[in-house]
Amino acid sequence: MVIDEIDKKIIEILKLDSRIPFLKIAKQIGISEAAVRQRIKKLVETGILKRFTIEVKKEASAIMLISVEPSIPTFKVSVELKKINGVEKIYEVTGESDIVVFLSAGNIDELNSCIDKVREVEGVTKTNTLMILKSL
Repeated sequence: MVIDEIDKKIIEILKLDSRIPFLKIAKQIGISEAAVRQRIKKLVETGILKRFTIEVKKEASAIMLISVEPSIPTFKVSVELKKINGVEKIYEVTGESDIVVFLSAGNIDELNSCIDKVREVEGVTKTNTLMILKSL
């Protein structure tokens, strides 16, 4: 599916507030509520919009760069990382590190516990943790 400028505007509005009523989107863009409803339905059906979600404020967060032992497949380490409470996103990447993980927790102690659990995963050989000070 090719998305046009109206679809792009709808997506940008939904990024700011996925709970915004279709009528408000329609008024902002200048189309009917039915058109907004149809476009969002099509964006979901084609997989362009994958999910609608919420973001909960966490007090402590970090980015962790992980190196994996060459004899262990990276995807196996990623599967184990997904099981750890506080691991929000996992990316297998190229470069000096094999995996980049986004961590978040209610406080620093919980975040430290999460970091320790990541380091215990079989195949993890090296980590570099970057504490997030401010998000813009």
